Amino acid sequence: MDTVISGNWLTFVVTCFAIELTPGPNMAYLAVVSVDRGRRAGFAAVFGVAIGLLVVGFAAALGLAAIISNARWLYEALRWGGVIYLLWLAWEGWQGQENSPGKADLAALDSKFFFRGLITNLLNPKAGLFYIAILPTFADESRGLFGQTIMLSVVYVAIATLVHCAIVLLGDAARPWLDNPRRSSIIRRLFSILLVVIAVWLFLSTRHLA
Repeated sequence: MDTVISGNWLTFVVTCFAIELTPGPNMAYLAVVSVDRGRRAGFAAVFGVAIGLLVVGFAAALGLAAIISNARWLYEALRWGGVIYLLWLAWEGWQGQENSPGKADLAALDSKFFFRGLITNLLNPKAGLFYIAILPTFADESRGLFGQTIMLSVVYVAIATLVHCAIVLLGDAARPWLDNPRRSSIIRRLFSILLVVIAVWLFLSTRHLA
């Protein structure tokens, strides 16, 4: 590991944990899903998030993330798409429009949550900016950057997945306490409000980078 990350692997790991423990789109959405639908749906969403982060990481390794960052119209399209998608998820969570697992095909529900986790990250410009602005600072310029970017991306996604799985387990553990429909509705709407706040924060924090 240290031959790839030039001895900075511990700092990189701590940085990744710090970033993932900061409230963001993934944390809020996974909390909503796991509290409302349980660990199965939550883990499906986690898998989608992980694939999305890997795709963005590989795109960064190929230089595609830098191209998007430098193409204002494309960056803006992703930025607005991500914000609108988060607002839509917040609205759906507020309305409580999910189908009941007992009345719907579980595989279909898993697929839906997987793709939502995937899309949330593919439309998140912050994910791309992490790979462009932060991840390269841990690479050794004297070595091949492509291989290091791939390795660092895999490490980051592994750490993010651990944190996301913990969120799902905590949300699922809270479900018995939320058996009361009124209490469950209040919590779900609080998380929906958090998604709105995060969408606004994402829009404002990425505006100066466009």
